[in-house]
Amino acid sequence: MIIDCHGHYTTAPPALAAWRERQIAALAGSAAAPSPADLRIGDDELRESVEPNQLRMMDERGIDVTVFSPRASFMAHHVGDFRTSVAWAALCNELCARVAALYPERFAPAAMLPQSPGVDPATCVPELTRCVEEYGAVAVNLNPDPSGGHWTAPPLTDRSWYPLYEKLVEYDVPAMVHVSTSVNPAFHTTGAHYLNADTTAFMQLVQGDLFADFPTLRLVLPHGGGAVPYHWGRFRGLAMALGKPPLEEHVLGNVFFDTCVYHQPGIDLLLDVVPARNVLFASEMIGAVRDIDPCTGHHFDDTRRYVEASALSAEQVAAVREHNARSVYPRLDALLKRQGR
Repeated sequence: MIIDCHGHYTTAPPALAAWRERQIAALAGSAAAPSPADLRIGDDELRESVEPNQLRMMDERGIDVTVFSPRASFMAHHVGDFRTSVAWAALCNELCARVAALYPERFAPAAMLPQSPGVDPATCVPELTRCVEEYGAVAVNLNPDPSGGHWTAPPLTDRSWYPLYEKLVEYDVPAMVHVSTSVNPAFHTTGAHYLNADTTAFMQLVQGDLFADFPTLRLVLPHGGGAVPYHWGRFRGLAMALGKPPLEEHVLGNVFFDTCVYHQPGIDLLLDVVPARNVLFASEMIGAVRDIDPCTGHHFDDTRRYVEASALSAEQVAAVREHNARSVYPRLDALLKRQGR
């Protein structure tokens, strides 16, 4: 089996974006706020949005199941206030859950949180609870920078995040640390902000002692961890200077990286530096990079090719493609077992 741990609903029917535009317009006082009931999307529209897109490409690439969450750039936690984010997250999470219900053997739902700048992260616990208990969410996306590129939130090791971590541990659900749209013109959203955030989150975890308090908490850093593999020696040296244990003891029992790295040398470096048990297969398709690489003739995000062309043993490839995800996402593993897989 091949499990893609990083998929977003980037092809949602246009009615979703239209509802969001009405919500944003209402914040400016130029229109009435829409009701959640105003969003009407039928099952056939959902099928039409994924069958020629994600499902087609999953079939072409041999991907069996995708962990499916709302579009990352659409989370946009900087827009409006907490009430804005609550309404928006609920709609987006419901759509992902509906897609998973239509294709229960192909998609497993994951949820966004209704974060808002300056608002206590504990306010996100009810939506986390709802998505796990009602929708069977197997993971959540946790935004370390709800401000949209201005980094006003405390580091992930700050105790203000602890109520969320406590609930994640209670449910045995991992969080993918994933930012959203950048409104800071210095940071391109997918080319800079995403990768900066992956790197920043890792350093925050190196600086702190979060996993002493939450030894079973699991965090997934997407996009191959940003600059982390390339600068592994720097992080090892900084950990020593900070008086921390070796990275293998300090963070690698709890932190995992995905394979959303879009060229062979990058995947090779990731798999050479980071232990194979800490790497999960992912493609993030259909995502930020959708073109065909003229050097290879294949899509940049066809990451299965890179993993299978790496120097890993067959056993390690199987771990990256399937077994690591089952371990990091135990609710996904339970779902697959109920399906006889």
